[in-house]
Amino acid sequence: MDETLQLKGMSKELSALLTAVDHRMPIKKNTFLFQQGEEISDLYVILSGRIQIGKISLDGRELTLRICTKGDIVGELAHTNDDVKYILNAKVIENGEVGVIKKQTLDEKLLTDPALTLEFLKLMNLSYRKDQTRFRDLVLHGKKGALYSTLIRLTNSYGIKTDNSILIDIHLTNQELANFCGTSRESVNRLLNELRRDDILKIEKGKITVFDLDYLKEEINCENCPLVLCTID
Repeated sequence: MDETLQLKGMSKELSALLTAVDHRMPIKKNTFLFQQGEEISDLYVILSGRIQIGKISLDGRELTLRICTKGDIVGELAHTNDDVKYILNAKVIENGEVGVIKKQTLDEKLLTDPALTLEFLKLMNLSYRKDQTRFRDLVLHGKKGALYSTLIRLTNSYGIKTDNSILIDIHLTNQELANFCGTSRESVNRLLNELRRDDILKIEKGKITVFDLDYLKEEINCENCPLVLCTID
């Protein structure tokens, strides 16, 4: 394991524990690291590549919750002795490598250190709250609000600010945006075209530049949640 790898949002002590992996494993684009319904046995540290976390409905519709990159922990952080199953999918969207952390090994180590156990529980709670705020936006704001919320979160995660705009520095197709919103590509196309006509944003070479972030926030009565909750990663 790369000793310089610092996991996001963690103390050096917890980061060191979680990077003491059992083994490394390559990941290939368009495969699944795990799928909903499978029994939870491992956590994963992303060493390179990108992984998309989401769900697939019974009728085949895809809902994306977040995109994870180097330094992220992937897996449903179920610190329990019960046999529980994944409720989300982890789809590889860019080739790379992960470190595998055996759940049983992690449980044994945490039991010997109450301070790290408390930090780990806080990490689990933050992950849960992030997903809940995404579901809240989808339920409360409809198709338009879901897209606007997604754009706001993307500016927080991948935004590069200039004097009068924010470039979302990640390439996303309209279908991928639709998956974040739990809606159809056609609906997203229409809404993006409306925003372009009103000079709220522009799209060039698959990347979005937002000119009026306040407009998006006002349209969904943005509650200005803590930045740590209002992201895509």
